[in-house]
Parts: sequence; C-alpha cells; structure tokens
Amino acid sequence: MTTLTIPDLAGKAVLITGASSGIGEALARAFAAQGALVGLHYNSNAEAAHAIARDIEAAGGSVVLVKADATSSEAMAGAVNHVAKTFGRLDGVINNAGSMIARVLYEEMTDAHYDKVMDVNARSVLATSQAAVAHLKAHGGFIINTTSVAARTGGTAGSGVYGSSKAFVGAVTKGMALEFGKHNIRVNAVAPGFITTPFQEKYALPGQLDQVAGSVPLKRTGTPADCVGAYLFLASPMLSGYITGQTIDVNGGQFMP
Repeated sequence: MTTLTIPDLAGKAVLITGASSGIGEALARAFAAQGALVGLHYNSNAEAAHAIARDIEAAGGSVVLVKADATSSEAMAGAVNHVAKTFGRLDGVINNAGSMIARVLYEEMTDAHYDKVMDVNARSVLATSQAAVAHLKAHGGFIINTTSVAARTGGTAGSGVYGSSKAFVGAVTKGMALEFGKHNIRVNAVAPGFITTPFQEKYALPGQLDQVAGSVPLKRTGTPADCVGAYLFLASPMLSGYITGQTIDVNGGQFMP
C-alpha cells in the first residue's frame, strides 16, 4: 500500500493527548510515519502507550512519552512544556483526550458527574491549549480539537452531558481561532461519529453499533484510520493554511450539518 507523504509535517513537533488507544493511537502512528516528532500523552494506560512508542521507534520514528492527568491543568501544562523542551520546539497540539465517564441521564446528573465530564473533555482543552500557545507563537502552528457527533445531536440516552462538553469544545475552537490567528496559529476541530474504538466498546448502548451501521449512508461504522486524514489535512499548512475555526465531521453521513 502506498503511503501519502505530506512533506511539511516532517520534523514538526506535535503533542497528541489521549494517544494510548483508539483515534489517538492512530494519530500518533500516522504523524510519526510522516516524520513528525510525536509527544504521546497517556494517563493510566501505560502498557499500551509504551508498546505504541516502541513500534514508532522501531519504524524509525521519533516519540516521547508523557504521562499526565488530563483533568489537571497543572499536569497538562507540564506535559506541554516537557514535549516542547524535549524536541526543542512545539508546532502543534491535538486535544484528543476525553471520556464519557459514565452514561448518566440529565434527570439523574450530579455535580460530581458534571465536574468529571467537563474536566476531562473541556478543561483539558483549555489548559493544554493555553500552555501550548506560548510555544506555538514562536513559528505559528496548529491546534486541533476532537469534538464529537454528540456535540451536533445532543447525544443519546445518558450521554447528553458528554455531548454538551464536546459542544463547548466546538465553541472554544472558534473562539481560539479568533484569538490566536494573529500569531499564525490555526485552530480547528474534528467531530468523529460512531468510531469502533475501546471508547465505544465501553460506552455504546446495546445494539447501537448495528443500528448506526444500518442507518448511515455509508452503511458501516467508522474506524480510527477513517479519522486520520482529517487531522493530517488540518495539521498541514500546505493543505489547509487558510482554514481556521472549522469543524470537519467524520461520521459516514450519520449527521450532515
């Protein structure tokens, strides 16, 4: 299989949060294959993260592992600074860390559940991006946020707060694009639909996979590999240098805004 080469990604230092599984793992491998210097962030899934890093290095890629709790602003700032110091630069951040925590109906939602969902999905984007801007200002760069089709639809039973947190990220993407454009920092988002990942294995409703696969125009659920192209496109100034404040939906036609 021929691998598409995007020459302006080679040598760029990119921090990818939540990169030990699913979409984040696919992105870490894909950016490394393009010659990017990859900061691979993880929290609890150390074994998987180290295995991915070994694969990247075995293929000739450059990677640094960084462990941090995505819900802690201080920890994520430390992760950003560690990657920038290790590589001597930082050219981009992909805010991919996130979780539904649990399916909880709005009627049953507690402050504790709200805080957990918002901290991992929303606060992490703010803190990581804020820490990154100081480095990205040096040469310009990019921030790509992972939102969700749930931000577009409101989610399904019990995932409403998760969808709302991702809608927050969608709005943050536009606000940051407005603020950071003067530094030549482009800020965009990708909104995956139903992508078969450990996330969905944990949180999908019974029968949801088959229901989505039968209802979307492309008649299948997505894979992490289906998402990679959108992120590579948005990371490359050559391909998307005049695109900022936008969200690319990767959902097989599940939702068409």
